[in-house]
Amino acid sequence: MVRTQIQLTEEQARMLRELSLSSSKSVAALIRKAIDRFLITGKADNNSLYRQAMTVVGKYNTEQPDISVEHDRYLEEAFGA
Repeated sequence: MVRTQIQLTEEQARMLRELSLSSSKSVAALIRKAIDRFLITGKADNNSLYRQAMTVVGKYNTEQPDISVEHDRYLEEAFGA
């Protein structure tokens, strides 16, 4: 095996530790399994994609209170389509 070093978010590290305890598998084994799955399928699993998407929720401010509903209209106005 090749030793490597990665950086995880606090949330990723916490979730891995919890999964490690509940599954009786090492954090390293869980990471290897996730990498194998990604390499075979070529994409992350839905839970990973969901967590990644949730990191931007509430991150940005806007003057339009209805932008989450009317985003298409605002884009059309901005680009003149």
